[in-house]
Amino acid sequence: MYNMNIVFKGVLYLMENFNLNNYKHIHMIGIGGISMSGIAEILLNSNFIVTGSDATQSEITDKLIQNGIKVTIGHDFLNARKANLVVYSAAIKPNDPELVEARKFRVPTIERGDFLGEITKLYKDTICISGTHGKTTTTSMVALSFLEAQKDPTIQVGAILKNIDGNYRVGNSEYLIIEACEYVESFLKFFPKSEIILNIDNDHLDYFKTFENIKNAFIKYVKKLPNDGLLILNGDDKNCLDLAQYTTAKTITYGINNTNADYTAKNLVCDAKGCYQFEVYKNNNFYDIFKLNIPGTHNILNALSCIALCDNYGINSKNIKNALFSFNGADRRFEYVGTCNGFDIYDDYAHHPTEINALAKAVKNTAHNKSWAIFQSHTYSRTKLLLDDFANALLDFDNVIITDIYAARETNQSGITPQDLVNKLNELGKQAIYIGPFEDIVKYIKENAKENDIVLTVGAGTITKLGHMIIEK
Repeated sequence: MYNMNIVFKGVLYLMENFNLNNYKHIHMIGIGGISMSGIAEILLNSNFIVTGSDATQSEITDKLIQNGIKVTIGHDFLNARKANLVVYSAAIKPNDPELVEARKFRVPTIERGDFLGEITKLYKDTICISGTHGKTTTTSMVALSFLEAQKDPTIQVGAILKNIDGNYRVGNSEYLIIEACEYVESFLKFFPKSEIILNIDNDHLDYFKTFENIKNAFIKYVKKLPNDGLLILNGDDKNCLDLAQYTTAKTITYGINNTNADYTAKNLVCDAKGCYQFEVYKNNNFYDIFKLNIPGTHNILNALSCIALCDNYGINSKNIKNALFSFNGADRRFEYVGTCNGFDIYDDYAHHPTEINALAKAVKNTAHNKSWAIFQSHTYSRTKLLLDDFANALLDFDNVIITDIYAARETNQSGITPQDLVNKLNELGKQAIYIGPFEDIVKYIKENAKENDIVLTVGAGTITKLGHMIIEK
């Protein structure tokens, strides 16, 4: 077994002396991940030899193979030994046999976040979109606006974006548009020229422990901007506004409620699908009228951040308007799944109370009879810490079904159960129920949901499979 102290010292040496050009053959463990697959395509386009492995076959691994990357489903010990560098995703454990094999043969290894930070150095203008909620949607909006303006960006987004037929695009310009996640402070490894910060909320407390630690991570992140950089802040979020003092970069604000923001939305008009048309004012002067094809006022804020950034990059309002209007949502963001027995089924990634609140408000503005939220909480620690908030966020749905907690990276050390959330909802006057097996949920929904109802599968885990199960059975 390798010595972890030696491995740690080796990683420090690698990061201090890193030069991507020294590694012609790069092997990627967990290559089928959303971020890893995008990195693989960037490397391939830059004439590196790229191989990879993943535990499961998927549409993403199929696409990588079609594009000429050798992907092994299972372990690929040969390429782990032969490669000049091994990149591994955060999901890969230290005792992973393939990672162990690479280190046994003294192949340098680097975690995805650190490696992606090095990738950002390759671009003169890296645009990072961060915040607790809305990163994927806003990254998609910005990316489509740059494409509409023919700026040929490289894009990495945290979900499948139908407009680019995947979760990444390799361009040939100086622009890299990328999501920058705050979890484990991974965004501190990036080298941004511009940042959008959408919001700062109480999340990932399994890592951060306190909200103050979350804010401090964002302070460190803002300090990474160069003097000639650009910072776009949500003017409706005080925690965001506080960040302006920590950078000398140009700072721009946007908001709906904050009339002092640089970019504001006024005269909001909602259609039957819950989508908004609104006027944008720049420094209190009329700028243009925009129409979205995704629902919810939270998406007006996301769009405003995109408008503010793109306007400051010289993209005209017509291009931004066309891009925003063409965007029908990223994968699993209020995504229409289908219709069964006259009721519509949607799937949404919301896994934090703030996101569920935004989803509930968006649903309220759509034309429907009764709403059904089938919620799968994500991680035991988040469920335990935010139990009351989850219960309050779910109150606005007419019917609530709670299913088993999706463990993700955790074991249940607190003893929290889905029934605890049901009990909390019942205490608040909402007659929620617990159903574990997905097959039983399918049966219950088919027996109880009526014509013109709206059924939502909500959460970041396996709940995404449920909508298709309802339609197929």
